[in-house]
Amino acid sequence: MTKVKLYNQKAESVGEQELSDRIFAVTLNQGLVHQAVVTQLANERQVLAHTKGRSDVRGGGKKPWRQKGTGRARAGSSRSPIWIGGGVTFGPLNNRNFTKKINKKMKQQALFMTLTDKVKSNQMLVLDKIEFTEAKTKPFAEMLKNLETKAYAREGKTKRSVLVVLPTKHEFNILSGRNLAGVEVINLDNLNIVDVLKYRDLVITADGIKKLEARLK
Repeated sequence: MTKVKLYNQKAESVGEQELSDRIFAVTLNQGLVHQAVVTQLANERQVLAHTKGRSDVRGGGKKPWRQKGTGRARAGSSRSPIWIGGGVTFGPLNNRNFTKKINKKMKQQALFMTLTDKVKSNQMLVLDKIEFTEAKTKPFAEMLKNLETKAYAREGKTKRSVLVVLPTKHEFNILSGRNLAGVEVINLDNLNIVDVLKYRDLVITADGIKKLEARLK
């Protein structure tokens, strides 16, 4: 069992938290992590680009001029791809499919690898609880500032990049942190590998650790 310090919202050490080795002490496999990231990003991709072919463009039903005798090249429709206002040849269509598949266990293991890396890099903090009685940004910002100065003990100014994971959906906590730059507050059920890699620091509660381990069992 790996042990890390347990903090409160004032960044005061209040004990230790045990971490399961099956989640927070996993051997890194860069290929698997890359595959999981590419799969998630591909499945989130929206297919917006769409062009119309000559049969989709409105108009062009009448032959522009007679077939012979005008001295010009023959033309059957003003919506030909070589005409201005005509269709597009080989353009992108909105029926393209970018989705990819990955085994559930592989996806889960890749997430555990990123969590392991956060622990080894001292970029994950465990709090006893995150609870605010009202939706205000100031106390949430003060909590993060205390964690940065006391728990992380970083020297100098660094750009904030924090992912806060809540064990359950808490409206006040989400509303309090959503206006802060470089901060993302999500529910444990929405924890994913892309967000863990996107943000430098990870803040999670003791209840969140227990739920994550219970899900594994």
